[in-house]
Amino acid sequence: MIDAVRAIGLRKTYGDGAAAVVALDDVSLAIAPGTVAALLGPSGSGKSTLIKALGFVSPAERGEIQFDGRVVVRDGAPLADLARLRREHLGFVFQKANLTSFLTARENVEIACELGGRPGGRRRAGELLAYLDVGHRARAYPETLSGGEQQRVAIARALANEPSLILADEPTAALDSVRSRTVMELFRKVAHDRGAAVLVVTHDHRALDVFDVLYEMEDGRIRPAAHAGHTDSA
Repeated sequence: MIDAVRAIGLRKTYGDGAAAVVALDDVSLAIAPGTVAALLGPSGSGKSTLIKALGFVSPAERGEIQFDGRVVVRDGAPLADLARLRREHLGFVFQKANLTSFLTARENVEIACELGGRPGGRRRAGELLAYLDVGHRARAYPETLSGGEQQRVAIARALANEPSLILADEPTAALDSVRSRTVMELFRKVAHDRGAAVLVVTHDHRALDVFDVLYEMEDGRIRPAAHAGHTDSA
């Protein structure tokens, strides 16, 4: 099986000379389709930097990224249309849902369908909201949604373009433990049902059993993947 995303030897440095900070230090990982993976580690360990590199937002100066078996970035140089890849094949979920305040839940998802070039945006938006159990809130505006509902809509929006890879950066940081676990379980559902690879950055160790694979970062380095059933080292 071809990995949805594979990183090989990523290195990213901020600053120069004695003040230089190595954010990514020879980082390699791979996530297969249909897999939900957790990325653990303390603040400043390089997790967000890795997410930005994998999402083609801020490239590493060294190393290689393969997407669906094709090399798309090597040593900071794009070898493909990265903007198109982001738009058509990646989904993003962040700590804050960042929904457009003057659009309804359905419209927030519908516009993402249009930007991703997917036909039938209104119908697809309704289907995705129903899939994530917020179909009854389709006409609601973000300010009337609970935090958990907002994140469900954000996940629906991330699914609008049928992504191969979903990157989620601390998506449950603002939620209580019950809603946090529910959102994590939704990521597992998305990965297993739809065949997407999902990488979730999290500080929350209470729902690690949800994940298929665990990675842990420290000082810009990453430990080899472990099955979620073996969480002692995490």
